Amino acid sequence: MSKTTEQPSPLPGAGEGKRGEDGHFGYLLRQAANAHRYRVEQALSDLEITHPQFSVMIMLDAYPGHSNADLARLALLTPQTMSVIVANLLKSGLVERRAHDVHGRIQQLALTDHGRQLLSEAKIRVYALEEEMLTGVPPEARATIKSWLAKVAKGSDPHSD
Repeated sequence: MSKTTEQPSPLPGAGEGKRGEDGHFGYLLRQAANAHRYRVEQALSDLEITHPQFSVMIMLDAYPGHSNADLARLALLTPQTMSVIVANLLKSGLVERRAHDVHGRIQQLALTDHGRQLLSEAKIRVYALEEEMLTGVPPEARATIKSWLAKVAKGSDPHSD
């Protein structure tokens, strides 16, 4: 009896086969998120901040005065990961702890001047990546995509009006 060994089919590249338009939405979303994260990490590498640090700084800038736990939820991180990120941001001088205006014993995080400057440069780079990613996508389609993604994130039916 002779055995035949079947060669496995070649693995598809990103955006091909089941990793492309024939793929499942959840996988495509995950694949796109990973590709975006990789590009952001590359764009920010010489600024010496990571994508999660950038996310925390964005949320801290947009929603000042919240707890670490709140920021962790906003930045899609665990509280433990948030603690490590905050420690690194404090050590880098990008954020500082300040006493609450009314409740002096409560400590709040705030971006330092250096943190705001770095965040400003990081935003320019990340937003340029996003613009490049959306090349050829008309404004009305962009609005539809953003609306759909927000509905998916909320857990609602993305097709409801």
